[in-house]
Amino acid sequence: MKAIAMESERLLYLPLSRKHLSISYVNWLNDPEVNKYLESGGGYTIQVLEAFLKEQEKNNILFWGIHLKETNKHIGNIKIDPINHKQNSAEYGILMGDKKNWGKGFGNEASNRILKYCFEDLKFSEITLGVIENNLKAVSLYLKMGFIITKKNEKAGIYNNELCNSLRMSLYVQDFK
Repeated sequence: MKAIAMESERLLYLPLSRKHLSISYVNWLNDPEVNKYLESGGGYTIQVLEAFLKEQEKNNILFWGIHLKETNKHIGNIKIDPINHKQNSAEYGILMGDKKNWGKGFGNEASNRILKYCFEDLKFSEITLGVIENNLKAVSLYLKMGFIITKKNEKAGIYNNELCNSLRMSLYVQDFK
């Protein structure tokens, strides 16, 4: 299963590829404020990012670059992977990398568009995610979208120089708004 180009009111979703390679993208991944709750944060170079994007092109996954419709500017990524066909579920993740576009509702818009695609077109029955409990903006977004907390892992790791818990969350097709 590969990502297809899609759109929503203000955004375009283009399959993630080497076309997304840029210094801006590298800078997001190395920005402590952007990556403070990511396991993969920091240490990126243009060469490391290029190798990552090349690998993603080979993978059979749903991975999109999020772009502003108005300018085509790449502002983040959204991914559905891995997919569990046996349980008809998949794992969701989002990165809003361009801090100039934080707080404008793009994360919510992108999430709703991709989840709608997953539930209505791909017929998934459940979408799951993992999030660090201290990432209050993300947790708030997911709860607002209808996700429920299914598990709390105590002392899951050190994020932002602090020992943190992680949450497992699920959204079921019947609860999708």
